[in-house]
This record gives sequence, C-alpha cells and structure tokens, in this order.
Amino acid sequence: MTEFLTTREVAALLRIKERKVYELVSENAIPASRVTGKILFPRDMVEAWVRRHVEFREGTEGLVPRPAVLAGSHDPLLDWALRESGCGLATFFDSSLTGLQRLAEGGAIAAGMHVYEPDGDTWNRAHVADALAGMPVVLVEWARRTQGLVLPPGNPAGVRGLADLAGRRFLPRQKQAGSRLLLDHLMRRDGLDPAALDLIEPPARSESDVALAVADGKADAGLAVETVARQYRLDFVPLFRERYDLAVWRRDFFEPPLQTLYAFCRGPAFAARAAELGGYDIGGLGTIHYNGA
Repeated sequence: MTEFLTTREVAALLRIKERKVYELVSENAIPASRVTGKILFPRDMVEAWVRRHVEFREGTEGLVPRPAVLAGSHDPLLDWALRESGCGLATFFDSSLTGLQRLAEGGAIAAGMHVYEPDGDTWNRAHVADALAGMPVVLVEWARRTQGLVLPPGNPAGVRGLADLAGRRFLPRQKQAGSRLLLDHLMRRDGLDPAALDLIEPPARSESDVALAVADGKADAGLAVETVARQYRLDFVPLFRERYDLAVWRRDFFEPPLQTLYAFCRGPAFAARAAELGGYDIGGLGTIHYNGA
C-alpha cells in the first residue's frame, strides 16, 4: 500500500465496511485528511490508531474496552482520592513516560504525568500530542505542585539550591520520570555540570523512595514534591512549580470511575486533604489543556 490510503483500502485494512469508515470520519474518530479534495488516510497514523488504541473483534464492529487502570506518575493526593472516592480504579504507578506508553498501548484509561516542556514553557501537552497523535485523548489538570530538594532534617549542610550539592550524594529518579526530566532541565538552565553530583545507583522508582533514602542517611538529597518531604519530616527547598495532569482516553472520562472520582474531588474533604498535605494548588482542577482529534 502507498503512504496514503483510500477509504476502500482502510476498510480492507480494518476488515470493516466502507460505510463504517465514513462514520468514523464523520465522528472525527480516525485520522483522515481532506486536503486533496477527497478523503485520504495517512497509513502510519491509521496503523498507530489500530495498534495503540482500537481493536475490532472478529465479525463485529465493537471496541475492546481498556482496563480500568490509572497509570503513570504517583501523586499522594491522587492516590488518597482514588481510595476515598471508591471509584474502583486500579493503579499502576511508575513514571510519567511509562504511564503515557501504557496509555498508548491500551493498558490503561488514564495516565498521570508532570513532564516539563521548556520549548513552550508548558507541561505534558507536546508529549501527549506526539505519543497519541490523532487519538481522542484529553489532558485534564489535576493540581499544581511544588517540586524541590528533599534534605535531612534541619538542613545541616545549609543547601539553598542545586549549586550547593556538588560532591554530595544525590538520589535521582529513573530516566522516564518527570522529576528526572525536570532535574536535567534545571541543571541546564543554571549552567551546572551534572557530573558534579554524586549520583547514587540504582535510581529511585518513586518520590517516597527518595525521601526514605534521605531519612535513612543513604542520600544527602533528592528531588521530590513538598508533600513527600512533609510526610517524612524532612527539610525542603522549593525549586519549581509544576503542573500534574491526567491524560485520559476521552470516552472513559465520561464513564462512572472517573466521574465518581471528580465528583468526590468537588467536595470539602478533598480540599481539606490538599491543604493538609501541603504544596498543592487545586484551583485549576478539571481544566482541559489538550483535546485530541
């Protein structure tokens, strides 16, 4: 087949009738182009659409449902709200980019992420648009959070920023984590040599692991959200205000699990918990920052 497919070729590829292809086009549910005066379909985007998100059952035109799983980066407030709301969502917390990959491959209905994009001075949008090009995915704000240095109680070394960590044991996150990507950006922004840090191996798989290592004296510092430092009674030096979003498969956003979660988050208990944890701004909860085709 050529780079661009006709309606008949797409129907043959998906093993459906041409009428169904036209229906998908009218619903903006499949990547298509009308720039030539007729409908053409970029082959690579159609194949990605099938591979990552949609499967047609043999002999039917139904969609295979995704598992009710929320993947991606861990957030303490989100973790609490998922339990307290009784929404029924399971979790597979690991990192922002692995969560996005799991969402793209059909292994979750949503992924939490906080990936800074310095080119646009924004968060998450370009990564979602690239990984899920042409897909019906929305990027919904969860909260603004304070990221910074987690330090031993009392900050005995008098650390005020990244420049004061030269030669000190620093526990990084894995390369797919939003915290690790932010650390790399901050080091470049401040003109600091990453080699100056004494990076501990292996990297931490969660921000709680960072805080625990500092609390146990196994590391002198790490990067995490303010909430985690408070939970472990550690010192904290704020460095950056970030945005944590949920990338959500649009159809699932309107299903009971996520609607139950967001209904709970509009109540007073949620606001009280955010204030208690510290370092959160939930004023933008529910704001849509990206709405895929």
